Amino acid sequence: MKYLQYLLALSLFGLLLAGTSLAAPAVERPAACQVCGMDRNAFASSRTVVTYSDKSAVGTCSINCAYNDAAAKKSLKIVLLQVADHDTRKLIDAKKTFWVVGGKEPGVMSGTAKWAFAEKKRAEAFVGSQGGQLAGFDAAWKAAAH
Repeated sequence: MKYLQYLLALSLFGLLLAGTSLAAPAVERPAACQVCGMDRNAFASSRTVVTYSDKSAVGTCSINCAYNDAAAKKSLKIVLLQVADHDTRKLIDAKKTFWVVGGKEPGVMSGTAKWAFAEKKRAEAFVGSQGGQLAGFDAAWKAAAH
């Protein structure tokens, strides 16, 4: 009887693990930040993809690493900067998002957090619960420089 209980518990644990892996799909390649090496899956809510004028693309864990990559490639123009929506983890155009700079939630690769939201009401709700200031892309990009 104990063997059967053990087997049932083990099976339930396996199903729980399988369900967890299904709930968190892997992000687009690369899996590691091309600037600092951090796991982009672990930081899916802050990751970016930078597309340059030479058609190259760089995946990073944060806007901070995206800024550092762009600063190192001054001869290339950024054609598109996509960033993950904090809540949905979907990539969106960084210039069309509502940013929250600062707040209680720790930032990624920075002492000052910078989070992107596709919807203003969700950014405002985040400010209400976590603090920080609502900002536009230019302010978030400037904050990434420090």
